[in-house]
Amino acid sequence: MARRPTGRAARSRALIHSETVSPSRLQRAREKIKFRLMENMHHPSGSPWRNLYGRFKGKTLRPAQIEVLDKDLDRLSVPNVSWDVNPDRTHLNLNELFGQKDLWLEIGFGGGEHLVHQARSNPDVGIIGCEPFLNGVAMLLQKLRETLCENVRIHPGDARHLFDVLPKASVSKAFLLYPDPWPKKRHHRRRFVTKEHLLPLFDVLKPGAILRVATDIPDYVRQTLQEVPKAGFEWLAEGPSDWRTPWQDWISTRYEKKAFREGRGAHYLTFQKPHA
Repeated sequence: MARRPTGRAARSRALIHSETVSPSRLQRAREKIKFRLMENMHHPSGSPWRNLYGRFKGKTLRPAQIEVLDKDLDRLSVPNVSWDVNPDRTHLNLNELFGQKDLWLEIGFGGGEHLVHQARSNPDVGIIGCEPFLNGVAMLLQKLRETLCENVRIHPGDARHLFDVLPKASVSKAFLLYPDPWPKKRHHRRRFVTKEHLLPLFDVLKPGAILRVATDIPDYVRQTLQEVPKAGFEWLAEGPSDWRTPWQDWISTRYEKKAFREGRGAHYLTFQKPHA
């Protein structure tokens, strides 16, 4: 007598003979297959299927945060970044955003304290902040309203979509400060310091542009020093003080203060895109 298949074999047979599977189970299986097939395809809008890991929203937004998002976000957002409104990926007209000002970029601005500090200290520079976490966007908008900074624009989403539409060699300085560490080894590919992010960032930086990376995670330092030079950057350190001492215009962020409270040290890494 033939032995009835069990486990994975039974599930495979059920998928092949769909009449034996309930409609809901069959639909779920088809959706899973469809998702796998689309991993190397594109969204109907034209956007590549890019995974963006991490939270998009945290604690319940307070009424004041909701109000500032409703009134200020559209006005301060970088236009024509989404694939829906710019499917041809036409480059941004930076003169319309900031005139002739130098352009800086902060990737993952958290609560926005560093970005606002730089904007106030450098009024002759235009700064774009990228942050998909809605609570952080609301915090930055509140700070901008309080400080009356007019040289900041926001992209509340995936930085890679912004890289698509920034002109090549248009950014003079970029900041990656206390990025999500993704501590588990199987999640290291989710870190920003992978070629999926670093290569397009390299393209939009000007020759001679600076990339600053700050982190309190030793393994993030390891991966940064391994991957960032692979993308074409030069590490500018000459001695230990260069990565142990904060930059002269540095302001400690809430993430850094939390790291210090928990007994972790900070690393300040400076890279440069080589001059042409």
